[in-house]
Amino acid sequence: MEFLLPNRVVYKLEFCKAVKDCDRRHILKLHLSIAPGQGLETLRLGLVQAKGLKWDYFGQNADGIGVDRRTGNAGPGASNPHAEALKEARAKGGALVSPERKAALRSLLHYGSYKPAGRAKPSSEYLLQALLEEDFPQVNYFVDSINIVSLVSAYPISIIDLDKAGEAFLVRRGFEGERYVFNQGGQSIDLKDLLCVCRKNDQDWLPTANPVRDSMATKLFPGASRALAFIYAPGGPEGRDLETACEQLTRYLSNAAASAEWSIL
Repeated sequence: MEFLLPNRVVYKLEFCKAVKDCDRRHILKLHLSIAPGQGLETLRLGLVQAKGLKWDYFGQNADGIGVDRRTGNAGPGASNPHAEALKEARAKGGALVSPERKAALRSLLHYGSYKPAGRAKPSSEYLLQALLEEDFPQVNYFVDSINIVSLVSAYPISIIDLDKAGEAFLVRRGFEGERYVFNQGGQSIDLKDLLCVCRKNDQDWLPTANPVRDSMATKLFPGASRALAFIYAPGGPEGRDLETACEQLTRYLSNAAASAEWSIL
């Protein structure tokens, strides 16, 4: 596609920072292109990759009691490393996200015909609304991890199965007529002018994730062995917490993976 920048290899900038026991032999390498223009100059993108996902680390024992299988600890909260962060978020309520952060994120998504409001708002806004309504989702350890970090930072986050998606990606706005299914009920999202992460498919680039809804085609389900998260942040002062968000998500994922590492574009 003529408008693409040459592929560049993204190397991890801060290697496994704050995760002492991660696999330091590995470097995060991904082929990533960003379409020039299209209002993407202000996008800051955090990448967090986890390998060797351990789906059975947190759960319940035969008596229905929460258990952390890494340590054998059982009891209230043992299977939920996110509990403290969620408690603090509930205490802050609507004050968790500043008007400036919300406006900066909506400005990043607002392009062409795409208006980030209502059902088209960033996924992080849905999470805050769910928290305030006492309906915060619990899916599985890995999805719950990105939801907590997204809630606290107010940055939308996508997580995909890297074995399904491959390792070549393009960030661009969606084209006229592009859409994909985002849930098991078969609902689809119109992608025109929406910021999208696309995966390579022969000679084409297929949208597979965005700051609102991710595609079923590469969604992370139990049994996956490698995951890649994209943290979408605006440039300027409201992007200042991106490094913290990357570090926090890396810590969470490293609790249930052989290795986890992060990078920022």
